[in-house]
Amino acid sequence: MPRLLLLNKPFDVLTQFSPDGSGRRTLKDFVDVPGVYPAGRLDRDSEGLLLLTNDGPLQARIADPRHKLPKTYWVQVEGTPTEDQLRQLREGVLLNDGPTLPAQAQCLAEAPALWERQPPIRVRQSIPTAWLELTIREGRNRQVRRMTAAVGLPTLRLVRVRIGPWGLEGLAPGEWREVQTPTLT
Repeated sequence: MPRLLLLNKPFDVLTQFSPDGSGRRTLKDFVDVPGVYPAGRLDRDSEGLLLLTNDGPLQARIADPRHKLPKTYWVQVEGTPTEDQLRQLREGVLLNDGPTLPAQAQCLAEAPALWERQPPIRVRQSIPTAWLELTIREGRNRQVRRMTAAVGLPTLRLVRVRIGPWGLEGLAPGEWREVQTPTLT
């Protein structure tokens, strides 16, 4: 029977079930459901929504960048974003592996109501921080971090809050819930 789990992956957790040999936490520390695998990835130093499924075609559909499933992130950046920096993100940014697709980018009026990260981000008194909401439709390695850095806004904290129709609402770090397996077009 096809299964789809939504997990709020904590910071400093590897997106794999097998041990890494260094004793770092993995998905196995949070999800004890046999036969499910990540549909896509989320870096160890990123937090938030990760989808797990035992359905190979669904996993491929979610993870394959050709399907351009939107992924939304809340990104705490160093500095105060300018309209020009937001425009660059919206038009696409040139990275070392080529230009990105245009993103939806906006400043959040206030910091989102999130859990405390352990360990906390580094804070420098003389440099302000801001929160962006960024939606992309591709999934290159460390793409959001590289995009914000390319426009002069280094990422301090990165939380994925939505993948397509699925959201993080109601899940604390390390918690997961099962949802109905959808029919994606």
